Amino acid sequence: MRTDRLRTNQLSPEAYRWYLDYLGAMDRKDLDAYGAFLADGCALQMNNQPPTVGKEAVLRGLGTYWQSFGGVEHDLDNIYGDDRRFALEALNHYTRLDGGAVTLRAVAFTDRDEAGLVTSVRLYTDTGPLFAPEG
Repeated sequence: MRTDRLRTNQLSPEAYRWYLDYLGAMDRKDLDAYGAFLADGCALQMNNQPPTVGKEAVLRGLGTYWQSFGGVEHDLDNIYGDDRRFALEALNHYTRLDGGAVTLRAVAFTDRDEAGLVTSVRLYTDTGPLFAPEG
């Protein structure tokens, strides 16, 4: 994960550390670690797709998605909001299964409950270049 370009961070130090750990689980594609951050009834929505609801369904979907590329590294630009509801603007540096590299701009809106678990994530990015034939 890269934080050297982070311009704005409106999270408290504790929430920021939590968020770095959360994003780190994604960068490692570690479903067990990522699942520890999720509330049982959480929802994940990517772009205009219907939301996936429920921790187990979210983890199944992410497990399949994470197998479709070699790796990802989050490169943080801005985090706006408060410790319970915030938005991340980032560049996501992907390694494709064919070894190629693709960088995609992304925005993720995250909501947390009183216990600090993720209840909702709405992710907006164009993953087309990640899966397009290289050439």
